[in-house]
Amino acid sequence: MLKGIYPALITPFVRDVVAYNKLTENLHKYNKNDLSGYVVLGSNGESVFLTKSEKLKIISTVREHSGNKTLIAGTGLESIKETIDLTNECAKNGADYALVITPSFYKAGMNHKAFINYYRAVADSISIPLIIYNVTKFTNVNIDIESIAKLAEHHNIIGIKNSTENIAEINATIHNAPNDFNVLVGTGSVLLYGLISGAVGGILALANIAPGECIKIFDLFNEGKLIEAEKIQSRLHAVNKAITATYGVAGLKASMGLLGYFGGQPRKPLQPLTSSKMKRLKPILLKAKLLK
Repeated sequence: MLKGIYPALITPFVRDVVAYNKLTENLHKYNKNDLSGYVVLGSNGESVFLTKSEKLKIISTVREHSGNKTLIAGTGLESIKETIDLTNECAKNGADYALVITPSFYKAGMNHKAFINYYRAVADSISIPLIIYNVTKFTNVNIDIESIAKLAEHHNIIGIKNSTENIAEINATIHNAPNDFNVLVGTGSVLLYGLISGAVGGILALANIAPGECIKIFDLFNEGKLIEAEKIQSRLHAVNKAITATYGVAGLKASMGLLGYFGGQPRKPLQPLTSSKMKRLKPILLKAKLLK
């Protein structure tokens, strides 16, 4: 069973080239925390800008430097055949689970039947368990509760990362899925509330810059100390908004640089954070007591 906190790792670039040494440096710092594992090749990892060979090398690098922590790889592509191929190659390179984003290019056709056919076909042909990845803000499609519940019956579809802030949607997913289906919160702004609803943990951009605080929320929840957990959750709300909705990957990477990690710049065509935006970002980190 999946549980705990999983940072959705960034991909470091130096002059637009993947900096595997910087990735390793970040991992060595993250390994000092009691994280459950790592997620690579996701939205924060700029997976859409990576070549297949880069993806596989990132997987093997993280596997080599993450000890026995769980490794989840974003392997979802529009093509079922390419998703199967990439997933199985990532598995050979050390991935434990596949995080498969909802297909979305032909949005009008992405209905219940399409999702069922897509995910079942992939799950039937891959060598590691599949986690559905629902991130509507990027795909503009939302997999419905009925489809999730049906897919949860498949022996190789074991969970979902839902990046919604809609707690009612998370509640409905948990209520309608089997007890052993792992629901993971996909945004740090609702980590505690997702856990209260029955989520088993979170795959979070926020955990790149505040791994200790995210783990503390998880631990306090499990200890029944909800007031203490709520205080941390509230303190981090503005930070999570800044590194996701407001400033995106560039803001996340800039924040990492301010906090002692290597963030660097996004890969083109994404642009780095401007100096004016950096000036607005720093006070947010200071108010949240992440930056001193």
